Amino acid sequence: MQEAPEARQALAAPDAPNAPEEPAVAPRARRRGRTTLLVATAAVLGAVAGTCTGYLIQADREPTRLPSLSQPALARAKGAAPEPLSAAQDRRVRTDGDLRKLLLPRPSGARDIPFPPGHDGWLSLVEYAGTYKKPDMAFQDLIESEFRRAAVTSWRTTDAHYVEIHLVQYHQEEDVAAIEQMDNGTYWAERDSGNRSWPVPGTGDGRAYVDSTPDRKPGYLPVYSAEAHAWRGDIAMDIYVCDTKPVSKKEIMSLAERQVGRL
Repeated sequence: MQEAPEARQALAAPDAPNAPEEPAVAPRARRRGRTTLLVATAAVLGAVAGTCTGYLIQADREPTRLPSLSQPALARAKGAAPEPLSAAQDRRVRTDGDLRKLLLPRPSGARDIPFPPGHDGWLSLVEYAGTYKKPDMAFQDLIESEFRRAAVTSWRTTDAHYVEIHLVQYHQEEDVAAIEQMDNGTYWAERDSGNRSWPVPGTGDGRAYVDSTPDRKPGYLPVYSAEAHAWRGDIAMDIYVCDTKPVSKKEIMSLAERQVGRL
């Protein structure tokens, strides 16, 4: 049964004859961030207006003159130019010169070995790579290491006592190859369990090695060896000594110290 319209009206607004009528549509809530947006917009407009004002003011001014690019001529110093540094004062004077002159001189009474390495005291890249057990791999490594040149000297004091010294110089524009060559030499020397070793004074990490057990092959005399490896600047030093009797620590250390002292 439907209620009368009067009853529905009484239920909707009982005892409120003076109450204001409700609006047909409720007002929407205030959108958050409106104040922040207005402030930000005002700040941007203020910045743009300030920039435009600056341009207008600068446009009305006379252009600022730039300083002259030409500078006053400097007075030339009088007197002779200073002498270039000597080899004793500048190491590069020595190392950029004839590398063969830095090699140890032969001892008195020493002779050529039967097949001396190199030509006229120089080892070419191919010849130096040929001193390794795997020349093809060594050749590629030397190219990548920026090989520059190699000087060599050799002699014998008896029919069985041989000495050979290499000074290998690198460009060292991309890598410190002289240190790497020394590390390579010491690595292989230390792999021999019969080697004893000592640091070479004045070289940091240079070392000298003496083989206490000979290399024996059928039909050949036993061969004892000693070697030293060090570096200074862009030059790596390798010294090899061999004999049919043990090589003394004193000899290899003396050769290493004197050779490094010339670099």
